Amino acid sequence: MIVDQAEALRELVAEDRAASYRPVGQAAGYPARRATTLAVTSGKGGVGKTSVSVNLAVQLARMGRRVILLDADLGTANADVVCNINPPRNLSHVVAGRCSLRQSLIEAPGGFRLIAGASGLSQMAALSEFERGRLMDQMRELEEDADLILVDTGAGVGPNVLGFLVAVDQILVVTTPEPTAITDAYAVIKTVCRLQDDLDIRLLVNMVHGEREAREVFDRVSGVCRRFLGTAPRFAGHVLSDTRVPQAVRRRQPFVLEHPACPASMCMQRLAHRIDRHAATPREHGLLKRMAAWLIG
Repeated sequence: MIVDQAEALRELVAEDRAASYRPVGQAAGYPARRATTLAVTSGKGGVGKTSVSVNLAVQLARMGRRVILLDADLGTANADVVCNINPPRNLSHVVAGRCSLRQSLIEAPGGFRLIAGASGLSQMAALSEFERGRLMDQMRELEEDADLILVDTGAGVGPNVLGFLVAVDQILVVTTPEPTAITDAYAVIKTVCRLQDDLDIRLLVNMVHGEREAREVFDRVSGVCRRFLGTAPRFAGHVLSDTRVPQAVRRRQPFVLEHPACPASMCMQRLAHRIDRHAATPREHGLLKRMAAWLIG
């Protein structure tokens, strides 16, 4: 069965179907391409990874981009909770074969579309190779139906998390100034760099009091990475500590919608513009090809 699935993925990869999206700044001579893919991840929970994912999706959608957020925090997903929606289908239904990824899409506040994850199901936290393959088998539909696909992964370095990280165009590692968060962020970077050496990894420092503090955190992580890994992540920016963020979370609304002019929202706006500029860079391969390599290799 796995062999048949791998062969099907190879055939899909061999096809050269052009996507319709041409991002701002892409010249007419470039070949059409599929969606840009970004994984938002962290070394530990509690650093605001899902909040960053949801609010980034909203900001990008408000910029006119077709955005899909896949809540792949398998077993403890809560993007739907942050958005105050109750989806009739989630990722567990997709894995079980009861619906497709496209059928599980739901409109979320701010104009993006969400594929909700499954919370409280232990089997979702440890997908089999076949189940991962069934999930990846359907990614092409989404890649041709969006400009950007954001993947909110679980925290840590489990096999499901790493599978997404090595497949996407860009990895956004979220940390806070807390020593444990910094240590675990480095652990994620170290692990993925040992799996693949050409990944685009960027570090976002959340819940800081200013850019100086964020730069200090970044310099610590970057210095250790250069010393022991021979490479380092890029600086993605920071999100200021803002009392309106937890207030919006309690009201189950993205804070960029509740308080669009607050300091944290301004930070998210800058991050969205950086991500959008990256999306305008022509790429050689789509997500399906890299995910096929994960499954086959």
